[in-house]
Amino acid sequence: MFGSIGLFIWLIGIGTLISGIVGVSNIMMIVVKERTREIGVRKALGAKPSSVVSLVLSEAVSITLIAGYFGMVFGVAVMEVVDYINDQIIANQAETTDSIGNTVMFLNPNADIGIAIGATVLLVICGAIAGLIPALKAARIKPIEALRYE
Repeated sequence: MFGSIGLFIWLIGIGTLISGIVGVSNIMMIVVKERTREIGVRKALGAKPSSVVSLVLSEAVSITLIAGYFGMVFGVAVMEVVDYINDQIIANQAETTDSIGNTVMFLNPNADIGIAIGATVLLVICGAIAGLIPALKAARIKPIEALRYE
């Protein structure tokens, strides 16, 4: 049974990452579209395609890191609330059951720092992947067409 729950959690996590990649990629496509004129001016002044790609990729990774950081902080806060509630239940009763007789499932919830660092690295990689297609599209913008764009 616990193997099935673990598989379900992995599937939910992978689905969340994929939806996050799609969301960041869409945001970056909109950013590139809105900044087409600026990118055209940069290229007309001599910016290399690699500098345009790095600009878009750094923005995508920054968005991903900020959102990931707040997500981890929220997750840790939820774990602390669960731990506080469990401490209150245990303090009021001699055994580890809640007020309706259910066993408390999460006695000491915590987050492993190794998993948090691994998740952050995975978020950075996913952010870079999400920004790659919009960044390459921005690098292919021709300066003259971008300056005409409104």
